[in-house]
Amino acid sequence: MDRLGLLETFASAIDEGSLNKTAKRLGITQSAVSQQIKQLETLFGEQLLHRSSKGVQTTRAGELVAKHARSIQTGYEVLQAEMADMKDTISGTFRLSVSNILGRAIVGPLSIDLDSPYPDLNIVMRLEDRLVDVVREGYDLAIRTGRLGDTDGFGRKIGALSTVLFASPAYLDDIGRPELPEDLQRLKLIQHHEEPTRRQFSVFRDGKEYRTPVNIGFTADDPDLIQQAVNNCTGFARAPRFLIADQLADGTYEQVLPNYSTADKPVYAIYPTRHSASRRHEVILQRVVEKLAVLQAKYKQVQSPTLQSPLDLPRAIA
Repeated sequence: MDRLGLLETFASAIDEGSLNKTAKRLGITQSAVSQQIKQLETLFGEQLLHRSSKGVQTTRAGELVAKHARSIQTGYEVLQAEMADMKDTISGTFRLSVSNILGRAIVGPLSIDLDSPYPDLNIVMRLEDRLVDVVREGYDLAIRTGRLGDTDGFGRKIGALSTVLFASPAYLDDIGRPELPEDLQRLKLIQHHEEPTRRQFSVFRDGKEYRTPVNIGFTADDPDLIQQAVNNCTGFARAPRFLIADQLADGTYEQVLPNYSTADKPVYAIYPTRHSASRRHEVILQRVVEKLAVLQAKYKQVQSPTLQSPLDLPRAIA
């Protein structure tokens, strides 16, 4: 039962002094108006209106209901106005969950820069590579790479990162440099926990995919630890190209299978609900999307599979 709607109809009937005029005002039939008032009278167990050929007048109980009905209406209108202002206001606490790589290299610095133009915005950022549930854990937004996982939230793709296979030159000197995809079986893969390979790995060349078995040598959920494992000659790994571009350039790392490419890693924004996006979301995500586009343009590999637009329409998360 829409009790707010019943009270609105009752208040309109008092203002108009006629059920017929009330029906025209609300765009419904007179019988519907009469039925709604009867529902309200049944709800309170009191007669609220005296009906006559000259119109309607309130009973004593009706005057009390009318007083509170108008108060409730006014409060609801104020609530709607304040909610609209809140959606347009860039202030308050904004809880954000970001993966370690994105948080340290992209989202964190961009968020810090928001302090000057938006001094009333308090961003509470948690760097975590686990797949959070934005609804149950009370986040306003999560930004993730790779896969979304199970959540009651609602996500959309906002960009992608070009990736590369890399290892230390000393490791490749010792084990031999692979020339074909199947040669990866001789190496050990240092795996990030968000990348379930099922001991299969894909590389691409001339638009064709090559799948090959791989041996898992080490698994970690921290990017720094993965790089330490690469430095220790534990195996080879996959990372966003922008993250290790300097090390590739100065020879600290060497690209594995340089004539092949790996799939881009998608980046997702995850909201608690389809309608939860606000001006605060827009301010943060606009900067992230722009930064991702710059990085993708700079480090995009010719061999990478074709990507969809970085601003796909939102879709529900399974």
